[in-house]
Amino acid sequence: MTARSHVLDGRAEALADGLDRDPRYDADGFLVGESYESYDGDQFDREDRAALRRVAGLSTELEDVTEVEYRQLRLERVVLAGVWGEGTAQEAEHSLRELSALAETAGSTVLAGVLQRRMKPDPGTWMGSGKAAQLRDIVIEEGADTVIADTELTPSQRRGLEDVVKVKVIDRTALILDIFAQHAKSKEGKAQVELAQLQYLLPRLRGWGESMSRQAGGQAAGGQGMGSRGPGETKIELDRRRINTRIAKLRRELKGMKTMRDTKRGSRRAGHVPSVAIAGYTNAGKSSILNRLTGAGVLVQNQLFATLDPTVRRAETTDGRGYTLVDTVGFVRELPHQLVEAFRSTLEEVADADLVLHVVDGSHPDPESQITAVRSVLADVGAHDVKEVIVVNKADVADPEVIDRILRAEKHAIAVSARTGAGFDDLAAVVADELPRPEIRMELLLPYDRGDLLSRIHDDGEVLSSEHTGEGTHVHAKVTPTMQAELADFAV
Repeated sequence: MTARSHVLDGRAEALADGLDRDPRYDADGFLVGESYESYDGDQFDREDRAALRRVAGLSTELEDVTEVEYRQLRLERVVLAGVWGEGTAQEAEHSLRELSALAETAGSTVLAGVLQRRMKPDPGTWMGSGKAAQLRDIVIEEGADTVIADTELTPSQRRGLEDVVKVKVIDRTALILDIFAQHAKSKEGKAQVELAQLQYLLPRLRGWGESMSRQAGGQAAGGQGMGSRGPGETKIELDRRRINTRIAKLRRELKGMKTMRDTKRGSRRAGHVPSVAIAGYTNAGKSSILNRLTGAGVLVQNQLFATLDPTVRRAETTDGRGYTLVDTVGFVRELPHQLVEAFRSTLEEVADADLVLHVVDGSHPDPESQITAVRSVLADVGAHDVKEVIVVNKADVADPEVIDRILRAEKHAIAVSARTGAGFDDLAAVVADELPRPEIRMELLLPYDRGDLLSRIHDDGEVLSSEHTGEGTHVHAKVTPTMQAELADFAV
């Protein structure tokens, strides 16, 4: 069954329900203007994520809450804060706008954003006591309950800023970790995110004095006198012990998962199946490109870090050679190092690839900074030596001058549009040219009852010429080392 017939069968029920009589749909059940070529797979994740709908008229909000504990469920209302000492004001504003998109992805309502020019952050309150007091006034004016800092704060800076603004303060790292925790779906992804969160939390535990004591110190309970009195082990110390125990367990589990991933990767290497990794900034369109090339049906959404779990799909070059296409987790500026370490086994897919399609959002105000941020992370995981092709996506809405600037600056670059399909024929040709080809020449005489071998040569090798003779099929081909050993008995 072809992919198109599969799609049409899936829409048969919709047609039976009368969509064929709806002028918005054509005879095949596609929206007018839509075609199978623009179909990017079944978006089941989108339906799951959007399954919760608000129903009007069901409010049970209490007016008199004097006799009951009452908590109103609502989105957090946040104020963003940034401090910049290097670069330009425009770059700092772009960073704050990105933080706003991250905050909305996490499920909050952004009320205001403030920027401060300061050459060196204050060690106590990050912004300085005067500016922190002004931020407190903005928080009161806007009715906010959270402040998000556009950097990673030290534990003392976060506590100092909280003491001044009197509301919860989180930093950029905690925000990204929260988004990852919401979107991780696989067992490995959830374990990786939990490990990163615990590593971030460990130095930031906050105790509340001797009132949190849980054990007697030494033999004080037995009245042993001097040197044995004291609060004993406090709750914060017990929490540290539990966190360290949990971190050790998660690392053992991830080590076992890495073994399984390496086994799968090793089987692909043994078969000499070329690998192409799709990497890039978050929301640049990596999943859209994967769907365009393979019809994988990966969730596509205009949202930062919409997909986290890597997806591996098989594809074919224009000349029929098979390869694997791997969609990796998106990157962002100042990606928390805890996440890089936790997702190292996933990011190693890029380091082991034969080709990296580095996807860039051509419509972004500063795409060059995205390229720099992604390359810094790839260098951390040892993928800086992998052959790279810059794929400038969203060419249909990007400024042509920006696209031309990137294409001139990068040695291997191509512009595409995942929405319209423009440039994908050229992209497929680039992938076919850049992937390694079989290099071992063989002259074979294959019996007619071994058509499976000829089919495999067509799939994984390169047939230079073939001729049907009385004894069998005479083939000149280029093959991989593994195939050479399997075909040795048929060599001429």
